[in-house]
Amino acid sequence: MNQGIGSWPARRARKTPERTALVHQDTEFTYRELDERVRRLAHALRSLGVARGDRVAYLGPNHPAFLETLFATGALGAVFVPLNTRLAVPEFAYHLADSGSTVLVHSAGHTETATAAGPGTNVRHRVTLGAAGAGALGYEELLTGATSGPLDEPVGPDDPCIIMYTSGTTGRPKGAVLSHANITWNSVNVLVDTDLSADEVTLVVAPLFHTAGLNMTCLPTLLKGGRVVLLEAFDAGHVLATVESRRVTYMFGVPTMYDAMSAHPRWPRTDLSSLRSVNCGGAPVPARTIDTYLARGLAFSQGYGMTEASPGVLFLDREQTAAKAGSAGVPHFFTDTRVTLIDGRAAGPGESGEILVQGPNVMTGYWGRPAATAAAFTDDGWLRTGDVARTDEDGYAYIVDRVKDMFVSGGENVYPAEVENALLSHPSVRECAVVGVPDPGWGEVGHAVVVLAPGARADDQRIIAHLRDRLAKYKIPKTVVFADALPRTASGKIMKPAVRETYPPLPAEPTRP
Repeated sequence: MNQGIGSWPARRARKTPERTALVHQDTEFTYRELDERVRRLAHALRSLGVARGDRVAYLGPNHPAFLETLFATGALGAVFVPLNTRLAVPEFAYHLADSGSTVLVHSAGHTETATAAGPGTNVRHRVTLGAAGAGALGYEELLTGATSGPLDEPVGPDDPCIIMYTSGTTGRPKGAVLSHANITWNSVNVLVDTDLSADEVTLVVAPLFHTAGLNMTCLPTLLKGGRVVLLEAFDAGHVLATVESRRVTYMFGVPTMYDAMSAHPRWPRTDLSSLRSVNCGGAPVPARTIDTYLARGLAFSQGYGMTEASPGVLFLDREQTAAKAGSAGVPHFFTDTRVTLIDGRAAGPGESGEILVQGPNVMTGYWGRPAATAAAFTDDGWLRTGDVARTDEDGYAYIVDRVKDMFVSGGENVYPAEVENALLSHPSVRECAVVGVPDPGWGEVGHAVVVLAPGARADDQRIIAHLRDRLAKYKIPKTVVFADALPRTASGKIMKPAVRETYPPLPAEPTRP
């Protein structure tokens, strides 16, 4: 009766029970063992009152428990809410409250944060991967004490599976609701376009709380019956060593990660011959990075996506890496796109317009936000991406601009409006504007232009310090300059291009990852 992804471990266990599913540090789980742990966790969550439609949140780095919680939640017909570990306590609290999560599973290293974020939310139970205590139940103790009997909760393809939060363009994040069908069809797209095999060894070092780390590499591999190697954090040397020792065949990363790997002393002597697919996203891949990997016989499979599309939208096959350098590719197999001009007409080759997306991988809507959901779609049902692209004569798309002023820093989407709202909470700030500026280490970083209130005094360090407990580190501007006024249009709207040109950052040492 369960047609959702919560049934995947059981379905895999009946086909390939003794094949290795997960590798984490020195621990390995077969599909049979993964299935049993998921069933035990599902029964444990049910004993805590979790029923279909309830939300269960997870906070922690890449770990088997992340996937076990996802599958167990799906097995109950409940909804999984992954939390970005880089957020600040007020941001965690907002996500928990907005989603209405009743259970929070978290790593031992996030106990303090989880405790601080809980008050004022609907969280009734905290489950820690560490020892029980301080108001939290022990994860392994829950599993040990639970039954491993089968579950067959009715779950349909269109039922909600995950609420994945995206940084807000109006100052507040929105929860994209991805159904079981959305996740499944995205995985099928990956299987078709990346040609994953049953003997795949996939390295997952990108965070699972991001849609690319979870949905473009991890879940498609588990669907196919391959092996997933989980790393909790990115370290270039460790990644290279793992690729060699585990004979990794497939991995995903952002350009800064691949650049750090090729700059590491291990790079020339690491055996990379096992790699069949090297996937890259989050930002355009620089030509120098492409050339560096081509010299090692490795070609990038590049793509463009967004959380609301689960996330695959466009994909550039590795055979086209050199011929279509700079392109995000063509639509995934079961996904369609079109590029439209401001008046709604289809853009011709070479014309820039907004990318619209349609397909079974596109979200059902934003959690609890019908107006925002309606605004995200055209009248005929196409998702508005807010990104501008042009296509060439062969239909390959090139991303050229961001309608929403978003910029990408180290693979993380940063929305200026959210940062500006935090800046405006400083009593000395009258108005401000945040823009992305180029950075050799992170691709782009935030740059803030601040107008102080009359008679107020503040320096850049005080402004930045004000943000440290309010925003994730990657969202905090790296530079701040002060202005008497911000350039505006006749209607009063801040002109971001003029802000960038008129008030550039003061010369400073570039940041490095």
